[in-house]
This record gives sequence, structure tokens and C-alpha cells, in this order.
Amino acid sequence: MLETWLTRSIDEADFPTHGELCGGQFRRLGHGLLELLPDSSAPSAHACVISAGIHGNETAPMELLDDLLKHLAAGKLRLGAPLLVILGSPEATREQTRYINTNLNRLFRRDLDEQGMEPERARELMAAVDAFYTRHADRPRLHYDLHTAIRGSRYPRFVVNPWSETTAVALEQWRWLAGADIQAVLHQHCHSWTFSHYSKHYHDAQAFTLELGHALPFGHNDLTPLAPMARLLQALLEGHEPSAAPPERMVFYRVEQELIRHSEAFRLAFADDTPNFTEFAPGTLLAEDASQGETRVGTSPLSVIFPNAAVEVGARAALLATPTPPPE
Repeated sequence: MLETWLTRSIDEADFPTHGELCGGQFRRLGHGLLELLPDSSAPSAHACVISAGIHGNETAPMELLDDLLKHLAAGKLRLGAPLLVILGSPEATREQTRYINTNLNRLFRRDLDEQGMEPERARELMAAVDAFYTRHADRPRLHYDLHTAIRGSRYPRFVVNPWSETTAVALEQWRWLAGADIQAVLHQHCHSWTFSHYSKHYHDAQAFTLELGHALPFGHNDLTPLAPMARLLQALLEGHEPSAAPPERMVFYRVEQELIRHSEAFRLAFADDTPNFTEFAPGTLLAEDASQGETRVGTSPLSVIFPNAAVEVGARAALLATPTPPPE
């Protein structure tokens, strides 16, 4: 039964409220919300939140989760850690679109007062994370929010490290991510109100947004490059220490500024298919906005990440970053 959870969640079909699995049991907590409870947690087990589909058309991470659950259902894996598995926006996935009304991954803050489908879903997911970490307060907290990018990238597999004043990244996380063949890291510079930021900001969790290739429809994903990431997720599920590698295998960037769309008359001054991490020289025109005028690169080169001129007015149209040394 566990092997059908993803498709049943997308289709809004019935799914059992609970059941047995190898090493524990599962509980359905709501639409697209599944808790895996081990009979006995391994000594090194984390309380893990693994989410995918916050943007409904980013399918490769959903296929990774589907494979993980199928291996567990078949007895090829044994549960050794508590997991909260989340399919973020089943409605958007069913419609094969990024979101229905507004970008869900900008709504994860406790003072949210907006109404509508995505704000209500954000409140539901925040409450699920709050309750999960409370139930497993004796375990270190971890959240991997799995995505794919809407464009190509110099580094197809990279992570965004949410900003925090208080929670430093554990060195083991850099080692695990390098061992999972992550190629680059982007340090955020301010609050971003993404799902991974929520877990880090409110729960002091080790939390990251993982970009795992290019957004493609179901059935068009090549999961071969994601095999090391699949092994990382399997190790977390079983409560084992994941494979590790030196963090220096990854390149590190830090966000210097956000490029915001302030008006309807807005354009990015480079091609729509410009890859993430493309570097622009000082003085280069990056954007024009009827309200804010031109945005140009200053005295130092800047690399662009997540460029998207089609965002809502007031939303981020790109991040601009510079290289930074790896952690010591």
C-alpha cells in the first residue's frame, strides 16, 4: 500500500490512515502528509522532514520519494528514524503547474495573514512540521526540501542554505551533501520565508532547499545523476550515517542582493535560457523596471541564480551572488 501513496495523494484518492512497514509503521496525517514511525530509532537517527512538490511541476524529487517508499514497502529498507514525508502541492502537481494562485514557497511564516489555497496549505504544512518536531524532540532536526530548477545551471545539483542569525550549519551536513554529489552551495543573506527556512528559523533545524536538476514532466526525468542523493535519503530513513566527502568538492556562493520586480513593466536584460550561476561583468545591465529603473552590476562580477521575469509584482526575479570560500 505504501508504494501507492504518491499517486493516491496526487489524485486525491483514499489512502489508509495507518499501516505496518518494515521496522515500524506509517500514519497518514492529511492530504500529502505521511509520518513514518520506527519501532526503534537507530542511535544516530535524525527527526527528518523530507518534502517535495512544493512547486507542483518539479517531478524528479517526487520520483525519488516514490522510489524510497517503494523500497521500504518491498522490505528492501528497514525504517530506523522518524520521517515526515510531504507532497507539498498535490493540486498544482495534478494540474502540471508550478502553483495555482501564488508561489507557495514564499508563504512559510507564522504571521501569515493571507487567504486562499496556497496560504491555507502553508499553514497546514507549518503545523505538521511543528507537531512532528515536538513529537520527536529527543532527536536532532533535519529538513531537506527537494526541488528542481526551471532553467539549466552551471551546477545542476545545488543547495540553498537559508539565512539564520542563530543556527550554524553542522560540518557533517556539508560532508553529507558533498557525498551526495551536490555541486554548489548558495548561502542566503536574509529571511526568505521558504519551507526550509521555516524549519531553520523556527525550529533550529539543519535545513536546506535542494535543487536537483531541471524541472521536467513525469516520465522524462533521468534519475541516474541523483543516485547519490537517493542513497543519502535511504541512509536517513534507516538511521545510518550517510556517505561523506570533503566539502571542498562543492563551490560556495553568497547572495549579495535580490532583484525584485516592482512593476508590470519589468524585464530581465538577458536571454530567458541563461543558466543559473552565469556570471556578469561589472557594468552589465541586468534588468529594467518602470518603477525602479535600471539594475546594473556594480564594481565586482555577479552571478545570477533563479532568474524569472514572470514572477508576481513585489516578488524576487533573481538572486545575485558572489563566490565565497568553503567552510573550514
